[in-house]
Amino acid sequence: MKLIIRTYDLKLKHPFTISRETHTIQPSLIVELQSEGHSGFGEATSNPYYKITVDSMQQNLERIIPFIESVTNETPEEFWLKAHSFLQHDMFALCALDIAYNDLYARKQGKKLYELWDYSIERNPMTDYTIGIDTIEKMVSKMKELPWPIYKIKLGTHEDIAIVTELRKHTNAIFRIDANCGWSVSEALNNAIELKKLGVEFLEQPLKADNWEGHKQLFENSALPIIADESCIVEEDVAKCHNHFHGVNVKLVKCGGLTPARRMIAQAKKLGMKTMVGCMTESTVGISAIAHLLPELDFVDMDGGLLLAEDIATGITLNDGVIQYSELNGTGVTLISK
Repeated sequence: MKLIIRTYDLKLKHPFTISRETHTIQPSLIVELQSEGHSGFGEATSNPYYKITVDSMQQNLERIIPFIESVTNETPEEFWLKAHSFLQHDMFALCALDIAYNDLYARKQGKKLYELWDYSIERNPMTDYTIGIDTIEKMVSKMKELPWPIYKIKLGTHEDIAIVTELRKHTNAIFRIDANCGWSVSEALNNAIELKKLGVEFLEQPLKADNWEGHKQLFENSALPIIADESCIVEEDVAKCHNHFHGVNVKLVKCGGLTPARRMIAQAKKLGMKTMVGCMTESTVGISAIAHLLPELDFVDMDGGLLLAEDIATGITLNDGVIQYSELNGTGVTLISK
């Protein structure tokens, strides 16, 4: 098996702001695994919050080329366990590698990933579209630019209720709120009451990731369901989130790829929690991988490709929140030549 690494600077349509940062370019690393005339593709993007860079991911992957080249017919689960022993300190790099291997494995089997997993796609959830923090006027403009049935609105400002109140005047869409750790317990409790009146479905990660006492207070008293993001990184975190959150948002890059994400989703379901997968402003390579998990999810945030000025791949397509799969096997991805 051969490893090919490509790096990109993905340009965004608009500056993207959350409670702790703003960016206009998203560095991304694409992994291609080649074997027996087939190619599988995976992706992970850089992230300052988790101190991950494209260079660090590339270096960590290049160090294990001998292992990668020695792989023959391992299942994705067997491959992940072996790769994890080398990359347990870099889940983002492991994610790109794991997605590529799952893609390659399914293509060799002549199946789409969801077919390989025996999932039914009849009741797939729709994806939301994210509106980053900006002036109220620009947030309204971004929403009007792409009419959508569900919006995920980034908050964590001094005028959060005013923002949502104004946005509500322009659409009947479902709203989801992501504060990215930007609120206190009292702010979250008070905001939840007002936001419920404005048609908000749930709150995502209102408090700092390690504020477990606060999470418990919200879980027991919030007027809206609370979904964990920054508090749910790897598999062990699902059990910690039980009885502190109503659901978990699993991010492939944080947990190490599709293989552990499937285990996390299954665990959350057993605990009676809502399941969600989110993206990290990535291209259609990463987004197409997420799409194959849809049958197991209650909610999904896979709009990363829509936020880009120009994509680097084809694969799944999104139309008014509905996901259409590629005709190709695996994740269905094809890179667009530079």
